[in-house]
Amino acid sequence: MEKILAHIDANIDASLGRLFELLRIPSISAQPAHRQDCLDAANWALTALREMGFTARLSETTGLPGVVAQNHEAGPDAPHVLFYGHYDVQPPDPLALWHSDPFDPQLVDGPRGKRIVARGAVDDKGQVVSFFEACRAHLAINGKLPVRLTVLLEGEEECGSPSLHQLLTQERETLAADFVLIADTNMWNPETPAITISLRGLAAVEVTLKAASRDLHSGLYGGIALNPINALTRILGDLQDDQGKIRIPHFYDGVAPVPDKLSQSWATLGFDGQAFLGEVGLASPAGEHGQSPLAQLWARPTADINGIYGGYQGEGTKTVIPALATAKLTFRLVPGQDPQVVVRNFERFVIERLRPDAHVAFKHQGATPGFAMNPDAPFMRAAQAALSAEFGKPAALIGSGASIPIVESFKTILGLDCLLAGFGLDDDRIHSPNEKFDLACFHRGTRAHARLLTAFKSILD
Repeated sequence: MEKILAHIDANIDASLGRLFELLRIPSISAQPAHRQDCLDAANWALTALREMGFTARLSETTGLPGVVAQNHEAGPDAPHVLFYGHYDVQPPDPLALWHSDPFDPQLVDGPRGKRIVARGAVDDKGQVVSFFEACRAHLAINGKLPVRLTVLLEGEEECGSPSLHQLLTQERETLAADFVLIADTNMWNPETPAITISLRGLAAVEVTLKAASRDLHSGLYGGIALNPINALTRILGDLQDDQGKIRIPHFYDGVAPVPDKLSQSWATLGFDGQAFLGEVGLASPAGEHGQSPLAQLWARPTADINGIYGGYQGEGTKTVIPALATAKLTFRLVPGQDPQVVVRNFERFVIERLRPDAHVAFKHQGATPGFAMNPDAPFMRAAQAALSAEFGKPAALIGSGASIPIVESFKTILGLDCLLAGFGLDDDRIHSPNEKFDLACFHRGTRAHARLLTAFKSILD
């Protein structure tokens, strides 16, 4: 391992050169004009993997292709790891806010040393190349990897992964593995690695309340005709009580309290809820009373109104009673909650509160359950040991308030659990102008990936 790490250290400039090649490709999957750029990025990865001795090919879909590569020189009895990443990036807009060309990567000074600035620097090209470079070091020193490895790179992650189901289904045999390693997440802080062991799910719904057959004059009809905006906001105002609890019947069915061991671990992280909110101009946690700030973020479900509209939206006044009102809502869900049941109970909650003359319609926008990973799984224990060896301290076992739909896809389609261990930071400005990846994080991430590959060798013992 010391020789492998020394090889990584000695070749960091060459590693950066390869990363910069990939960063120069504007592989923006959301924009059809960049389809060829996306194909160029896929072919860059294909070439890089083949040069390292992988068998690699493109897996065509109705959208952009996946990159599928394998190196099984470790032998049939070695553990099989599936690595997932994506080669596409977000659009760079607004361009005027960038300090340099988003597709001309720069190595610039930052408060913690050098940083790589470019679109895709951390999400996800930098993390993918970091893993590739760890593989390259193993192969340079030992001639083979310590595990059987399959690599899957997707080309549509940044536009919702519309072809991922097709890709996983048609490659089911090739992608069969012991678990999935995903390096598209963050560390807890620059000195502390992290493993994300829980994800909140997501259910999205749109509700439209209709009353009169047309907009009405509020002088001629006001006071006698039902106003759907008034009616809808009254219903939505009942969603939450003054203690932050959601009032939809059976909403908390299946929701378990945070285990004491995990709660105690989170308490050691030194999270300051007021400081966290202060960065966005707020001061006080507004979630469920009696729950810690991290539990509110990671382990408790929510109901949020994301948008509400109806009636006149222009300047000045237009005295109308609108014919309809619409609201968009999302529910962040935790393991144990069934998204479909939550949505049905919300619909019943609305219907039971309808006024006469009100007609309601619902539009569903997708649903993903929450996930919890077993921190005592063999690959989890191996990862904790490897990260501790690299960083000199235990990895923080954290949750995520967001949803990562690919985790559900790997579980439902391939039956595989995921290890979420990435090396980004909260201030990396992903999806924003001046996206960056600290050079130290890229370097330490490469070393950590090398240690992870060796640690995984023993998970079947």
